[in-house]
Amino acid sequence: MIMHHLIAITLAYIIDMVIGDPPNWPHPVRWIGALIYKLEKSLNKGRSRKLKGAGMLAIVLLAAGGISFLIIRFFYGIHPTAGILAEGILIFTAIAQKSLKEAALDVYEPLAKGDMKEAREKLSYIVGRDTDSLDEPGIVRATVETVAENTSDGITAPLFWAFIGGAPLALIYRAINTCDSMVGHRNERYGEFGWASARIDDIANWIPSRLTSVCIMLTQKPDHTSAGDAWSILLRDAREHPSPNSGWGEAAVAALLGIQLGGINFYKGVISNRATMGNPMVLLEKEHILKSISIMKRTVFIFLLLLWTGGMLLEMALTRL
Repeated sequence: MIMHHLIAITLAYIIDMVIGDPPNWPHPVRWIGALIYKLEKSLNKGRSRKLKGAGMLAIVLLAAGGISFLIIRFFYGIHPTAGILAEGILIFTAIAQKSLKEAALDVYEPLAKGDMKEAREKLSYIVGRDTDSLDEPGIVRATVETVAENTSDGITAPLFWAFIGGAPLALIYRAINTCDSMVGHRNERYGEFGWASARIDDIANWIPSRLTSVCIMLTQKPDHTSAGDAWSILLRDAREHPSPNSGWGEAAVAALLGIQLGGINFYKGVISNRATMGNPMVLLEKEHILKSISIMKRTVFIFLLLLWTGGMLLEMALTRL
């Protein structure tokens, strides 16, 4: 079964590289989002909001995992090849390498033409912070941070869980991540209701985020420092991020490129002063967006090789038992 998962994961990786996420195609993540929206509207009121939020999370995870499990079981019942193909297609819906690359390029291209207004507008589609007054370094920082964080959240983490439990776990992970992005906010509306979603998302990303940071560090030699210093920067700064997981990708990319991420952001006019990631050896410039995309692509490939290596070793160990 491990080899089936690995072949399906590789198939998903290839499909995503080729076609990405066509906007008009049916997509399980959109259905998951619609279910979360309906449940939140009906449950996020009155007393016991933590309990209701946990109930919403359970319903969403059971729906995502249960439906995908039944689909996979049906196709594996027909033939292993049919099962692998079905599993590969479902895993493909849980990852977003091409979409992440295109979203970053959508910001880079107007920035390269000097069209700051369009660059800010395109950036506003992929970040929650205020973008109206950002200068070029601010736009670049936000884009690089998005690519670095979502290399794990949007690609390697669902691949990791697909390796552990096939398409059902990949879809369960994607459902957890979607719940967190929609309701896992520390504000008056979602502070209690989204508590379970935020905590489970932290747990689900703990191992993948750290494995991803290691893969990031293996993609290239650091631009402006030694490898030892880059690893020191990663270990020094990753834990300073408000999220227990997001800092690992951001600190790794910052260490490799010799840039500084983090710092002051504004959300609906309210200041948020985050810890910084990396040492500012060079100023942020638009080419760093292209470099972050290149790091992301190589990271995912290395992560895939890591899964294959682990899977082959595990398969060999199991055959000797």
